[in-house]
Amino acid sequence: MSTNVDALVLGSGPGGLAIASALCKEKLRVGILSATEPREEWPYTYGIWGKEVDELGLEKLLKYRWDNTVSYFGEGSKEKSSKKNQATIHSQDYGLFDKQKLQEYWLKQCEESLVEWHIGTASGLDVNDSISTVTTNDGKIINSRLVIDATGYQPAFLKVPNEGDIAVQTCYGIVGKFNSPPIERNQFILMDYRCDHLNEEEKHAPPTFLYAMDMGNDYFFLEETSLGLFPPLTIKELKERLHRRLENKGISITHIEHEEHGLFLPMNIPIPDLNQPILGFGGAAGMVHPASGYLVGSLLRRAPNVAGAVANVMKDKTKTPKEIAQIGWQALWPKELRRKQALYQFGLEKLMRFKEEQLRSFFKSFFALSKDEWYGFLTNSLTLKELVRAMWSMFTISALNVKWGLFEMKGRELKLLLKFLNPGI
Repeated sequence: MSTNVDALVLGSGPGGLAIASALCKEKLRVGILSATEPREEWPYTYGIWGKEVDELGLEKLLKYRWDNTVSYFGEGSKEKSSKKNQATIHSQDYGLFDKQKLQEYWLKQCEESLVEWHIGTASGLDVNDSISTVTTNDGKIINSRLVIDATGYQPAFLKVPNEGDIAVQTCYGIVGKFNSPPIERNQFILMDYRCDHLNEEEKHAPPTFLYAMDMGNDYFFLEETSLGLFPPLTIKELKERLHRRLENKGISITHIEHEEHGLFLPMNIPIPDLNQPILGFGGAAGMVHPASGYLVGSLLRRAPNVAGAVANVMKDKTKTPKEIAQIGWQALWPKELRRKQALYQFGLEKLMRFKEEQLRSFFKSFFALSKDEWYGFLTNSLTLKELVRAMWSMFTISALNVKWGLFEMKGRELKLLLKFLNPGI
């Protein structure tokens, strides 16, 4: 059995549905090959800044939204009046998507265009000058003018260069009730790096922070997180850190509604080979923000541009799959974005080696930047010139221990700076 489409998307996670729905809006015939049914529930939650979702006009897709958004970068103290315990106030709304509504938003656009949905996994790929052919595990053949690999961090066919160890963000979290509120009511905590629950030896171990929010009805979500590290911290270590953090405040868990046994998010996946005859999108294409881990906002912003470029080149029926893919790659990873990605990865290389005190000092300075600067950095919405200016401002206001850490070259920093200067084709 065989079928023919203009574009075949491999995968139906956020990346796959984002690009498939955008291609459908361009009136292309789209197929999706997925190992799961269309409405299979996604396992993870997705956060986004309020300003970002408002600009996209998608605020109705949020399940929660907080205007009391803070972080803590002091050492920590049980005395509430201590200056070390003061919050960094972000004055920027933060939200969590209702993942079912987000999924339905993309699926509706696909279904209105009668997208072809195929259940299975890809087992073979053949690309020639006229067509791309994917063979599934059950022998189905799907022909298309373009294959888009959106199968996540271990892509099915996409070629990604090996540039060394991949930094991984790891998390352990719970949704539950407690004998007393673990954070303020109606509050969202982006990062709580207070470390007074650790002994001196533990303070020299890789740092972790608390990501937390009030979910309402006496439920709170608490997640102990390692920003990015290789080798990554184990879920056991993160769970122990979270319990120690609560015990230090005299707080105990009375009920666990949901337990997240760990998210392993690769942070610095290289940009794929841009000369290959298939296109990538989402985590498979290195679209995770290396310094913050954000992805969904980028999917929503960048999918329409990529789909538009692909649809435009497909008007020429003589174009080969490779030529179509090249136009897609140019739209997805233009030179400026590749240069910015090198800078973000440079920053992550630094943060991976910072000690606990150094990291707290870094983030104090980072959030001392203007709101537009730190927000634009985290959402990848600054221009290259604005990004460089923000990073320089950050360097000038940083403490000496942070300046030295940023200046010192120990790992892949020099290669990343060369990539910034010359990102290649």
